[in-house]
Amino acid sequence: MNPVIAISTVKDGSMYNRNDMQDATVIDNRRQFLKTQGISLHQTMRLRVHYQTDDFCRYVFVDEKHRGEGMTNDIVPPADALITQTPGLALFLPVADCIGAAIFDAEHQVLALAHLGRHSLEQDGGRRIIEHLAHQFDSDPAKLQLWLTPAAGKDVYPLWAFNNKSMKEVVFEQFAAAGVLIENIVDNPAETTNDPNYYSYSEFLKGNRTEDADYAIVAMLRE
Repeated sequence: MNPVIAISTVKDGSMYNRNDMQDATVIDNRRQFLKTQGISLHQTMRLRVHYQTDDFCRYVFVDEKHRGEGMTNDIVPPADALITQTPGLALFLPVADCIGAAIFDAEHQVLALAHLGRHSLEQDGGRRIIEHLAHQFDSDPAKLQLWLTPAAGKDVYPLWAFNNKSMKEVVFEQFAAAGVLIENIVDNPAETTNDPNYYSYSEFLKGNRTEDADYAIVAMLRE
């Protein structure tokens, strides 16, 4: 049985406030979005990416005791991926331009939610998260199922370190190098930089969007 996977849109409201981690409107948006998937705020943990580091491939295993962390405050350890084997523990990632990737190993009932942005991809993060699952849980890369969020488009946000390829092009290459099969990837091909259904932080910084906001992806093993 596949996990619960859902991606919010602008209609669901902002899922993140960079300046106020206790923003009541954001918290209510999260609550309402999760409710549509039969998930409560208190059974969910937020993946918090922290950029004051040289390591963008930090993977944290989480379980029952992490329920609710980071959903109404910023009290949550930084990570680039959360990994769980706990049914009913939802993993939540606000994102706006970078890739959110849910990765599921049905054989070992392992679920990961990874943040794959420019910094992570420059450290081969797409390959490394797959190899981490293979090493820690004996996951077979060829059997993994993946779901990807929208991401910034190449025309607006090229990755200079990869000959101006897009984030999606690079992450597909890194997944393939790790042994992931392309037919096992469910990709949302929307480009945040030109699709008004999704927030774009880079376009906000350029003055092309009026709202500094994130959408979100949630992933949960079914109980």
